[in-house]
Amino acid sequence: MQFEAILFDCDGVLVDSELITNRVLHGMLNESGWILSEDDCMRIFIGKTVRSETARIETETGQPLTDAWMAEFYERRNARLRAELVAIEGALDAVQTVHQQLNGKIAVASGADKPKVIMQLDKVGMLPFFGAHVFSGHDLPRTKPWPDVYLAAAASLGIAPQRCLVIEDSVPGLTAGVRAGATVWGYCPSINAHSTPEQLLQAGATHVFNDMADLPRLLAQANQ
Repeated sequence: MQFEAILFDCDGVLVDSELITNRVLHGMLNESGWILSEDDCMRIFIGKTVRSETARIETETGQPLTDAWMAEFYERRNARLRAELVAIEGALDAVQTVHQQLNGKIAVASGADKPKVIMQLDKVGMLPFFGAHVFSGHDLPRTKPWPDVYLAAAASLGIAPQRCLVIEDSVPGLTAGVRAGATVWGYCPSINAHSTPEQLLQAGATHVFNDMADLPRLLAQANQ
């Protein structure tokens, strides 16, 4: 089957943001009384929204997860991202090339809040390739691991999900792509990967690759 569109996750696939965001979240949770390691914080929250773990945060800290706390988290996180964020190695060239290969039929389907996604794509020079085709699970009834954000992204391109290729690096996101009916490839870098190739395959990935620069070649081979 030939792919007519690619739907990208953002964090960890296009931009190297996950360690930055995790350090901010880890610091604020520790300040609030939940003493955990950075590794445990990443394991708990990778591929999820902070609010999806509200009950656990409130249990561990002994205080409510307020809008003010979330606003401070977003402010601290965004400041660090603006200062430190870079693209995943090879991702900018890959996005530019697959945009040409698929006549512009590419979109972003993220579990993060949309202002963050837009800011990140703009900072690393990718936003022009996606235009209006940037979607957040925050704006839909359900976020990842539910398929809503991938269904919305596919619909915006006018392509059936079954003709779309999803690129994901986390099990919750990969599960969302599979539930949408798309073919999902797992991106698993050699350094700082948050899931193993085996975990991604078990969750439904049909292929796992470790270098984003390889994506245009892999797409061309799949569409022969």
